Amino acid sequence: MSLRTSRPARAGQYLALLCYLVFLAFPFLWLISTAFKPARELGSLHPTWIPDSPTLENFRQAFDEQPLLRAAGNSLTVALSASLIAVVIATPMAYVMARQRSRLTTAATGWVVVSQAFPFVLVIIPLFLVLKHLHLINSLFGLIMVYVVWSLPFALWMLVGYVRAVPAELEEAAAVDGAGRLRTLVSVTAPLLAPGIVATTMFAFITAWNEFFFALVLLKSPEKQTLPVILTHFLGAEGVADLGPLAAAAFLATIPSLVIFAIIQRRITGGMLAGAVKT
Repeated sequence: MSLRTSRPARAGQYLALLCYLVFLAFPFLWLISTAFKPARELGSLHPTWIPDSPTLENFRQAFDEQPLLRAAGNSLTVALSASLIAVVIATPMAYVMARQRSRLTTAATGWVVVSQAFPFVLVIIPLFLVLKHLHLINSLFGLIMVYVVWSLPFALWMLVGYVRAVPAELEEAAAVDGAGRLRTLVSVTAPLLAPGIVATTMFAFITAWNEFFFALVLLKSPEKQTLPVILTHFLGAEGVADLGPLAAAAFLATIPSLVIFAIIQRRITGGMLAGAVKT
């Protein structure tokens, strides 16, 4: 009886998952379709999924109209630097918070979760004034520091969970075998934490890569603007979008996120299997 009731439930779960995947995939697939459509098809009253005459003209116009490569370089510099700095700071903090249970660490963990609920608008004015006092307005270094501070709570929260998933008995066993504290952390704990560190780094990278609001407010020089800000330049003075080049540029901007998620999946699976073998 339980088997009969579980099969419809499982089918319902798969159906719900399929609907969710379709919901997520629809905007991206429509973006790809739009990026390869010629101008006459973009203005058609009866749009189609597959372009009748696929073209690369939208990509050529996108690169001709806006400095996409320079903006992508700025975004890469800012996102990579911010994610690495945040994870380097968060990893030892997460280990201490996970292993040293106390009221202080519990309160700190609660504050980390609560801080993620603060909207950007509440902090942008004091943040702007602080950065202006430090002469970091219109500076990629200033934007990196902002992203580090903003992504640090999330990175810390994620890594605390990964550290707690590593059994403390493994460290105790290594200590019984004569390994020192540093040797235990390097040889036992670090390999098991590697998937979590990789995943946290990648999520922090994607967050910084896609961030728009801080970059719009803090960066004024066109040569320092990041890719999300440059995408807004495809909108005309009256809010009319240059749809073809905009879709082409947006499609190119999503490629790093897709590649990174593919890397995350491989590294997490490989790290989990390696950790299981070592355990």
